[in-house]
Amino acid sequence: MTAAATPLVLGVTSHRNLVAAEIEPVRRRVRETLARLAGEFPGTPLVVLSALAEGGDQLVAQEALAAGARVIAPLPLPPDLYLDDFADAAARETFEALCRRADLVPLPMLAGNSRDSVGPPGAARDRQYAQAGIYIASHCHLLLAIWDGRDSDRLGGTAQVVKYYLSGTMPGLIERRRNARHVLGGGDERLLLHIVCSRVEVDGAPAAGLLPLQAYWRTTDRAVAAELGMPLEFRLAFARMAEFNADAAKYAAAIPGAPIEPGAGAQASVPIDRLFRAADWLAIHFQKRVLLAMRLTYTLAALMGIAFMCYSDLPAQDYMIFVFLLLFAVGAFVSVLARRRGWHRKYLDYRALAEGLRVQSYWRRAGISVTGDPEFAHDNFLQKQDVELGWIRNVMRSASLDAGRPPQPPDAGALAAVIREWVGESGTSGQLHYYERRAAERARLHRVTETLGAISLWIGIGISVFLALFVLSLSQDAKTMLVAVMAVVSIVAAVREAYAYRKADKELIKQYRFMARIFAGARAALDRTGDPAMQREILHELGETALAEHAEWTLMHRERPLEHARL
Repeated sequence: MTAAATPLVLGVTSHRNLVAAEIEPVRRRVRETLARLAGEFPGTPLVVLSALAEGGDQLVAQEALAAGARVIAPLPLPPDLYLDDFADAAARETFEALCRRADLVPLPMLAGNSRDSVGPPGAARDRQYAQAGIYIASHCHLLLAIWDGRDSDRLGGTAQVVKYYLSGTMPGLIERRRNARHVLGGGDERLLLHIVCSRVEVDGAPAAGLLPLQAYWRTTDRAVAAELGMPLEFRLAFARMAEFNADAAKYAAAIPGAPIEPGAGAQASVPIDRLFRAADWLAIHFQKRVLLAMRLTYTLAALMGIAFMCYSDLPAQDYMIFVFLLLFAVGAFVSVLARRRGWHRKYLDYRALAEGLRVQSYWRRAGISVTGDPEFAHDNFLQKQDVELGWIRNVMRSASLDAGRPPQPPDAGALAAVIREWVGESGTSGQLHYYERRAAERARLHRVTETLGAISLWIGIGISVFLALFVLSLSQDAKTMLVAVMAVVSIVAAVREAYAYRKADKELIKQYRFMARIFAGARAALDRTGDPAMQREILHELGETALAEHAEWTLMHRERPLEHARL
């Protein structure tokens, strides 16, 4: 299987009428930016989103293609109508040449618009341009704005696209997004590279305080000179994407393929499915390593306690201190190895990514994204987590890019396939059966370990009572051995309790049972209605609940890392 690599997506918004003297310096700045991104994040393909409009859009697309990047062009209008906006024959020729090398995404007509209404300049045509800007801003990880820095009320203009990207609003089309992410998120996901430019018009100088060809990294709440480098949190997020790509490439031969499921039809989202299979396999792979390290560490901890007890309480056992030190060293080595290789972090991150992609893929196949709303699963997932987890949303965002080409509403067969595969039937299939089975397995295993712990505890209590009753009649050797046995069973009981806490057994059982109830409720609700619109609404709510629960799971386990020093 070819490695499922997720790209770094660079969106472009630009003025059309750039001053001729600034075009080449801007081009050099763009070329340097593309080269820097390729050098800092090797193994991460670069995708550029450009509407191919005259000016900076075409300039960036040309440089991207020259650098070997893929260009995706969301077209606001049918090409023949779009050509009317190009000032001269050279610009039209450039557009047609770029169209032959780019992947075109014809955007649909907005509600109330038609081919006739968007033909002449006016509000309807501007709304289509605004839609292209929203598409670019919603799907990119980094927005490159060749912009004079001036505010503007022109719908779909560069200033409006920048405002939408940073604040989530575009007056005249989108007053606010569904959630308060942009207000409350701390600016951790919206990174803008602003290249200042002048414009060929009266008073075409940049905004006050800006000079042509200056460049800034901007987020929702701050701006720094581009020369100081990309903000650290964004560099870390992009580095995590590169790390995921490297792991997917390393284990590509072992990761199973992602064929289109029967009944999926044209709605099958192969890129998403490939990423899901990669993330799911990697999560299982690193989970196995984490469990091995955890079991070994806790076993060593128990043996350390026994060795120290033998050294301190039993006669002629001085050598046990060396056994204790050896066990401690082995445990420390395992802990350091796991931490340096990032096994725990990768397991949690890749599992979270896989579950997010699972919801996103099923939503897509069910036609839930066919709503005109640019928000998708990635916008509401893991928002309460660490900033560094923004890379997971970035991967989901880029996955929706390929899958986000405006589809036709899916047929009943595709919707039925999603319900069958995702929700499933109690005791037989789908996530419903999975959560039922996992809850039962976890509960059964927890009862076994809890019983072993209880037995160890009661043995210790029994020995204590026996010693209290017969202490005067027992020899010193017998008392010493009984105390040693009591210490051993106490150590076993304590380590078992610590292990159960570390694995969060009780919390996981509750979560599995909760999700089983949720999926059972969804299944019952789906069976009660034959209305496709209602079924999609149920699946949408199910996905939102699943994403929230997966976020809670991730947070719970991130707060319980494996640390040898705490044992």
